[in-house]
Amino acid sequence: MNSKILKQTRSLNPKDVAKQWLLIDAENIVLGRLASNVSKILRGKHKANYTPHVDCGDNVIIINAEKVKLTGNKLSDKKYYWHTGYPGGIKETTAKKIIEGKNPDKIIRLAVQRMIPKGPLGRQQISNMKVYCGESHPHDSQVPKKFNIMDMK
Repeated sequence: MNSKILKQTRSLNPKDVAKQWLLIDAENIVLGRLASNVSKILRGKHKANYTPHVDCGDNVIIINAEKVKLTGNKLSDKKYYWHTGYPGGIKETTAKKIIEGKNPDKIIRLAVQRMIPKGPLGRQQISNMKVYCGESHPHDSQVPKKFNIMDMK
């Protein structure tokens, strides 16, 4: 018997990463479930060769951002805060105002961005996500593969 079995953890280099383009339809999917699964895909945690310090995640295209579902009273009760930079400049808005406003895709961007680690690698990973309102997107030449978020467990 060969008793010298080497057990090594393989670490990916950025040049070894094979990225795919995935298309996700956000219609009638709960926002938190969508955001947590998309953040796993962007980080690459769904792959067997996940490396924490390398951008090994896939590129994600999300369509129908305005049709995402919020459970309970979150549509009217969930508040988003930001600061203008001036004294007393704290502002707030509700999820309903964002979805009914001119940028309904912002609610998905914020949810996923807050689940990605902060820093240079996190900013690089969040740039691999494209969110669009409606069915159309300009990434047909990348031949994205349809991905059902509900199949991911």
